[in-house]
Amino acid sequence: MAKIKSAEAKTQVDIHKMSKAAYTWREMKKYKTGYFLLAPFYILFTIFIILPVLLSVFFSFTIFNMLEPPEFVFMQNYVRLFLDDDIFLLAIKNTLIFAGITGPVSYLLSLLFAWFINELSPRVRKFVTLVFYAPSISGNVYIIWTILFSGDQYGLVNGFLIDIGLINSPIQFFTNPTYIMPLVIVVALWTSLGTSFLSLIAGFQVVDRTLYEAAAIDGVKNRWQELWSVTLPTMRPQLMFAAVMSITGAFGFGAIITALCGFPSPEYCAHTIMHHLQDYGNTRFEMGYASAIATLLFFMQIGANALIRNLLSKVGK
Repeated sequence: MAKIKSAEAKTQVDIHKMSKAAYTWREMKKYKTGYFLLAPFYILFTIFIILPVLLSVFFSFTIFNMLEPPEFVFMQNYVRLFLDDDIFLLAIKNTLIFAGITGPVSYLLSLLFAWFINELSPRVRKFVTLVFYAPSISGNVYIIWTILFSGDQYGLVNGFLIDIGLINSPIQFFTNPTYIMPLVIVVALWTSLGTSFLSLIAGFQVVDRTLYEAAAIDGVKNRWQELWSVTLPTMRPQLMFAAVMSITGAFGFGAIITALCGFPSPEYCAHTIMHHLQDYGNTRFEMGYASAIATLLFFMQIGANALIRNLLSKVGK
């Protein structure tokens, strides 16, 4: 035993003397099999995530049209965004409004519906989960809303309002700036029960039932106390993942807005940063300027992610 303790103490001393790089290399050689198995993921992640982000940051300081070599202009693109591009400022406003509403609300709806579905029997749970999840995977989900809010008398909502005498002529819902933003927010919430919703259902399934018995002995008396004191702290990883997917994903919402309102939307009333990026990247091919837009969007999502982590760290405390 004395020799073992002496060897362990010597190992600890050797570790303290090693540089961080040497220690890291030593551990990598020690667990080389694990790193080998993880290598495909890290390679693909680097090629398709890290490298594009770095290239976007680089090109954001250039003028680049994909035909000629990039011309370095330093901060010119960012100055243009905030001082010369009024549409971009409107896009920031619309994006913050849209993400500030749909992100938290969709997250709370996912949590509420997941909690409700978790109380059902297994067979019923599978069916109800599919019903709630289906809109998020349907590619043409907007067709339902174009039928409901069609701008003629054949639109179901217009027809109903005319029948009961509230309006005399059809409302052009998706061409009137007054109605566009509320409607696209509703559609976004309807299609928001996706990956985050499934992760929360999975989180409810892994909670140890014996914890509820222990909580009851400690004085927990109702389901709300169980949810706050037992369930949510236990499934904190799933809560974190769902929050990141819901809230940061809201910054990238744009395809359904385009399908419902066209591109650009009337008076740019639903024009988001994603639409601005699409305009300069896919239509005008001003890749340097588009990269600056993408870089700012990336850092906005990073900031939202940090805020989410800070708020959820207090759950159950």
